[in-house]
Amino acid sequence: MPLRAPVLLIVDYNLSRIGDVLHLRDYARQQWGAQTWLIRANPQDHDRTISDRVFDADPLHPDFVDQALNLLGDDAGRISAGLVFSDNAVTSGAALLERLGLPVDDAALALAAFDKLAYRTAEDRVRTQLNQLGVTLPDFVRIDGLHDVRNFAARQQGSFVIKPACEGNNRGVVVVSAGGDCEQAFTEVAPYLDGGVLAEAFITFTREFSYDGLGKLWFVTEKVSASGRYPVEVAQILPARLSEQERLAIRNAGEQVNRLVGQRIGPFHNEIKLSDSGDQTAVIEPNRRPGGMKIWTLAHAVHGLDLYAAWVDSVFAGPVPEELPAATCSAATVMFGVPHDVTIDVTTLGDVQALVRDTLTRAAQELALSRDDIALLESTWIAGEPRLIHAIPRDNSDFVAQACVALHAPSVDIRDLVRVLREQWLLVLERCLAPELLLKVAS
Repeated sequence: MPLRAPVLLIVDYNLSRIGDVLHLRDYARQQWGAQTWLIRANPQDHDRTISDRVFDADPLHPDFVDQALNLLGDDAGRISAGLVFSDNAVTSGAALLERLGLPVDDAALALAAFDKLAYRTAEDRVRTQLNQLGVTLPDFVRIDGLHDVRNFAARQQGSFVIKPACEGNNRGVVVVSAGGDCEQAFTEVAPYLDGGVLAEAFITFTREFSYDGLGKLWFVTEKVSASGRYPVEVAQILPARLSEQERLAIRNAGEQVNRLVGQRIGPFHNEIKLSDSGDQTAVIEPNRRPGGMKIWTLAHAVHGLDLYAAWVDSVFAGPVPEELPAATCSAATVMFGVPHDVTIDVTTLGDVQALVRDTLTRAAQELALSRDDIALLESTWIAGEPRLIHAIPRDNSDFVAQACVALHAPSVDIRDLVRVLREQWLLVLERCLAPELLLKVAS
């Protein structure tokens, strides 16, 4: 690579995306002859293995932009393109790329894509316009103390949700039923008060989707969530099962969200609920990044387009498709849990791919499929130190593994495959949980 190669700057990423960053680096090098530089707080050795240079700056620090520019120094002029790849950096990262004169989505509006309270406030300003488009807006309030929870509960006729304003992966999200224990719910979200907490009326629509895409390219992904107190995502499915009217309703809502958060050329992942009638929507939250749970990996398997490559192309001013090719199969990312509450170290459990392949074989038998009908796209342990994992997940940390699978048998619904995979995984995992590897926690 030439000494003065062009540079792709990636502003922050979550550790679960390390493989995606490596893919972005490799594609930028291959297609554009570019080095990849990375800015994130407290970089570690693995950051140096997936990028050509690393700079230590915290995107949540108030002076992040100036700090980053000082670190880059005269080398800032070598940067040809940039990507913002985390929620934490969505505002400050966009501001940095703007200062560098690089194409990026609007920094001034980006806070609404990170702070759920800021989004609800922005949404409320255009309530009438959104209502006319069939978008329902929930009642909401900022929570600073227990009295705010009680006052909000008193004016609700049904359930409501309390959640941190700036957390991901369903951390801290609690559903409070009508007449429920406000004090207990407040206790669960109290650790997040410094970053902001809000309460909002529970959106009763039962179907949830995400409006995903890059620039003008869009598609709809279907979410499968747990029922009950902790509405944790257990799977993402593509293609979503929708009528044309329903797809249009979600697209209308998703495009309004993109306008509110300043998305124009970059990625988006807007979580949206849909009424049973199919003509009313409600926004759960916006995101100006690729969807989690490997949604772009699913899109690649189903539609044959590498969106990460397209994202790199877009910031180097290369051509980007505006439509996805037709679907050739269905696919899902499935989250795998534990059969009972345990304190567990996943590194003691062996090869995750072998366990997942065993699970797929058992699921194929259960659904009368050929094993070749189910393709394993990728699988991984969800990394971390030994920790308590709940059999009834409270957030995404209560899963031990995830897998992306593609289904090439149109006779079987991908949703049935998701259900059977999660059931069979528990049986497979149970065999691995030898007494010396875990401390069973009384339920």
